[in-house]
Amino acid sequence: MKRLFWLGAGLAIGALVFRALSRRAASYTPRGLAAAARDSGRHLLDAVRDFADDVRDGMHERERELHAALLARSGADPGAGSGPGAGDGTGTHGDRSWTGAEDPTR
Repeated sequence: MKRLFWLGAGLAIGALVFRALSRRAASYTPRGLAAAARDSGRHLLDAVRDFADDVRDGMHERERELHAALLARSGADPGAGSGPGAGDGTGTHGDRSWTGAEDPTR
């Protein structure tokens, strides 16, 4: 009975080792190397996108801080804008009036 137990244990361990070595060997084939390169490239691209998103978020936050500091320094009302119709899509330019889509300055 002891011999049968050790035979079974040896077969199980041998099968596990064989599978692990087969997987490792498959990773060094051209197909395995291509898959690893593809996965690495995908992870690198994701990391670059995340970095760009973080930089963009920081940039927007800093712009808001600078805008708030500029408004506080100038004492201007942030809702007033500058000039007639500022912020509502209407206004004047010289002797001509316009509405949003016709804005000559855009």
